[in-house]
Amino acid sequence: MTTPNDAVAPNDDIAFHVEQRGIDFVPASDRWATPRNIGAMWAGSSLNVEYFIYGALLMGFGFSFWSAVVLIVVGNLSFFLLGLASLQGPEAGTTAFTISRAPFGTRGAKLISFFNWMTQLGFETEGLILIVGAAVVLTQMAGFHANSTARVLFIILATAIQAVLPYFGHATMVKVLRSLIIPFALIFLAFAVFAADHFHAIHAAPFASGWQLWTAGLAFTIALSGLGWTECGNDYTRYLPRDASRRQVVGWIFLSTALPEIALMVIGAMAFTFLSGSTAWSQDAASVAWNGSNPFEAFQHGPLPSWFLAIFLIVAIVQLFGINSLDLYSSGVSLQAMGLKLKRYQAVLLDSAIAGSLTLYATFQSTFSLYMKEFVGVIIVWIAPWFGIFIVDWMLRKFKYSAQELQRSDRGGLYFAKGGVNWNAMVAFVVGLLLALSAFSKAPPPVSFPFHWMTPVSNHFGGVCAADLVHGTCQAGWYGGADFSIFFGIFGAGALYAVLDYFTKTVKRQTERQSALELQS
Repeated sequence: MTTPNDAVAPNDDIAFHVEQRGIDFVPASDRWATPRNIGAMWAGSSLNVEYFIYGALLMGFGFSFWSAVVLIVVGNLSFFLLGLASLQGPEAGTTAFTISRAPFGTRGAKLISFFNWMTQLGFETEGLILIVGAAVVLTQMAGFHANSTARVLFIILATAIQAVLPYFGHATMVKVLRSLIIPFALIFLAFAVFAADHFHAIHAAPFASGWQLWTAGLAFTIALSGLGWTECGNDYTRYLPRDASRRQVVGWIFLSTALPEIALMVIGAMAFTFLSGSTAWSQDAASVAWNGSNPFEAFQHGPLPSWFLAIFLIVAIVQLFGINSLDLYSSGVSLQAMGLKLKRYQAVLLDSAIAGSLTLYATFQSTFSLYMKEFVGVIIVWIAPWFGIFIVDWMLRKFKYSAQELQRSDRGGLYFAKGGVNWNAMVAFVVGLLLALSAFSKAPPPVSFPFHWMTPVSNHFGGVCAADLVHGTCQAGWYGGADFSIFFGIFGAGALYAVLDYFTKTVKRQTERQSALELQS
């Protein structure tokens, strides 16, 4: 087969050199990575304070500590999905949303790429909010009050710094994130030892009863763990050789993500119980502290020594820059997959500027807890159906793509489909999105959900008027009952796509043509 990439020089992906490659094919000569390398990169990003905070936010739903631990363990098993969504890169030699041209068509994939671009911007904004929050607490500890002007300057500086690693590219991120594994692990181990002596395994709050809220907590955990990363996996495994062991790819990625994130979320749940904003611990006080605009402010009201807190926050800032590099890298190649004529590193700079602007808005207009709970709903309803269609399509193709044809966007391309859109996938995606939305349960109070009529399945299983978190009174807000959004989205869209393809034989015709092209080359 001819190489679909002659424009990029060999050995382009070198640490601390600007990676020139975007979504174009990675030839065999440049496939330097191993499953263990990719796992190490994910481990360096998974030992991250974001997951620590996710564990605390999960406790804010009203679960007891041990209930939260069960949800954390089960939810993080979803990193197996990330492993599955990383197996196409070695075969296709390109990024996730270039591969999505196969199921969705070359033009249809642009719309899906837009959804991913917006999602990555959301995660970048989350990271910047936390970076600025940590910097604000550090300055307060030093006796300086960070006013609005100072916070704006923090955001501008953080936006510039976060672009450095993804600007250089894949090899640089792998090298740096791998080198940070040990120091990150040590600081969290020290925190875990301290937390073990101070946390309180209390009973759940009165409103946290019933299996319905368990499904909401599970959906929250799955969306922010394995499922929320599936759209990025192939952006990095494309540097693996085509014959890389699938078992090793899934195994290294799963172990490098699920285990550290389970540990960090459990430590975050422990921290929720003693970093409360109140000397006499209570779950209400803890929720108020963690649900504010800056969750790091809760750290100031607990028994942590100030010297340790300072070190922890500095490490947290470094970590957040690391994980934002993954988001920026994937959002950059998503812009290219949308058809924008930008080089990969130019797309990184553009996305950094946009994420910085969004951070300015979110920092002064929203609380972090509200931002995250709203954001989770957005990513669930589109990633779940995309993942279902993406995996089913891969299986229907018997796990093979034409790397050369994936690079084509013209009408004669194998994956162009009808008018550039595979309508089987687009119909299945829209139906899956609506199914996911219908079964999506809003997070518990104090977040309200005025559009509860859009979630009839969730409402049927226990939708109630939200009780005020602190005072126990009924608000005007609404949150749904049971949350089946992820399962409805994945299985509904995947099954419908398989049924539609059974009648239209779209994939069969493409695979037959692919075989003919391979014989000609």
